[in-house]
Amino acid sequence: MTVTITSAPTRISAENPAWIRLRTEAQALQALQVQDGSVADPGHHAAAQMHVSALIGSLAQLAPLLPHDTDYLEAVAADFHTWAGAGFGVPDFLNSLLAFQPQLQRHDGLQHVVIFPMYTQNGSSSRLVEAVLIEVIWPDFVAELESGGYSNKLFVPVRFLDFTAGYNTNSAVLFPETVAVRQTPAFTWGAIFADREAARFRRVLRAAAETTSLELPAGAAELLADQKLTEATFVMWDLIHDRTHMRGDLPFDPFMIKQRMPYFLYSLEELRCDLTAFRESVRIEHDDDAGPEARRHAKLVQYAIIFDRIFRFAITGSRVRNYDGLGGQLLFAWLHQHHVLHWTDSRLSIDWDQVADAVIALGTRIEELYWRSIDRPKTAHWLAAYELISATLTPSPASVWAKGSDALPVSGPPRGLTDQVLDDEFPLSMFYEALEKKMRPVIESTAGITGTSEL
Repeated sequence: MTVTITSAPTRISAENPAWIRLRTEAQALQALQVQDGSVADPGHHAAAQMHVSALIGSLAQLAPLLPHDTDYLEAVAADFHTWAGAGFGVPDFLNSLLAFQPQLQRHDGLQHVVIFPMYTQNGSSSRLVEAVLIEVIWPDFVAELESGGYSNKLFVPVRFLDFTAGYNTNSAVLFPETVAVRQTPAFTWGAIFADREAARFRRVLRAAAETTSLELPAGAAELLADQKLTEATFVMWDLIHDRTHMRGDLPFDPFMIKQRMPYFLYSLEELRCDLTAFRESVRIEHDDDAGPEARRHAKLVQYAIIFDRIFRFAITGSRVRNYDGLGGQLLFAWLHQHHVLHWTDSRLSIDWDQVADAVIALGTRIEELYWRSIDRPKTAHWLAAYELISATLTPSPASVWAKGSDALPVSGPPRGLTDQVLDDEFPLSMFYEALEKKMRPVIESTAGITGTSEL
């Protein structure tokens, strides 16, 4: 159901009593749940029933302020009733998930109260009842891009207003596949918290630039000074990145099918999408037919991609199959080896007039790999991908893959090759080892960050 927004309803703040009660009851339920989302101890059922009843009451109080979500709010209340009535087994919120369709209502500032039993990526692996109060970020220039050559009907960029504990983490996405359901539906939306992405980018870039004595270009300095500008920049980046997963000469859906394959292939896929966003931003920046805001943000997207990749991505998370980290390492090394990024006299510098050509060249290499791999067996594609990366990054001295196909079990099933990939197949360089030690407290401080905390 699509609701036409004729006037702005009263806004729900994080201090709204009904919201606070909803959040409190959701967190109380979390304490009674086990990993699969059920309340396994019968002795807790009475308390769980009390919390569910209070939660449903809070939803009823909030519903008049969210007329565009009437169908969803009614469905989620019904799902809570059903879950409680069935004895708090493994929750099934398929009906309410199908009723929640935020991609049909992309209006800047439109609010949603979202509550499901779900896990949170980079947060909790348990399907606990989580609640988020959010608002859509949909600038006019992004709407124009999406309605033109960058159509992405599933993409919903949002901003945190408040949340339960599962989102007091590094999680920056709200995906329907995280919700507890009896069967997997066709997914029609994906929400990305652009405010969290922007806030942690700004905090990390500020510290990294100081640590490396990097003189930032004027546009990047603007991003450090303006949270809302950075949010809009990340929305544009994510819009193009997200749609790229489904476009191009793909070697049979390389990422979205959850195949068991070497993690460096996921690294190339994510990097391909970012480099596509970079390339398209260069094109938009120089497109006289594009609007002034689109051209302005297109330049800022280029700074965001490079700095987020080489500073935050490369040194965030563990060294266990860290595919985003590997992508950041690869971009940094590629720029360094193409003599547009320099680490000299303990100072980092970048030749910005040469960056675009170098970055686009790396994107072209990955696209050529994909195009050729359509005609290759799976293991040959894997080997070619490894060769592309290892031509720029040095593998671990303990690597079997680095010894080539003669050392690998290429005659057996593909799993044998995957098992030979080290958890840290491409270790951090000496530069990154030193940078990570200095930046670790800053990286750790971004857990749970929101745009509000960085205004």
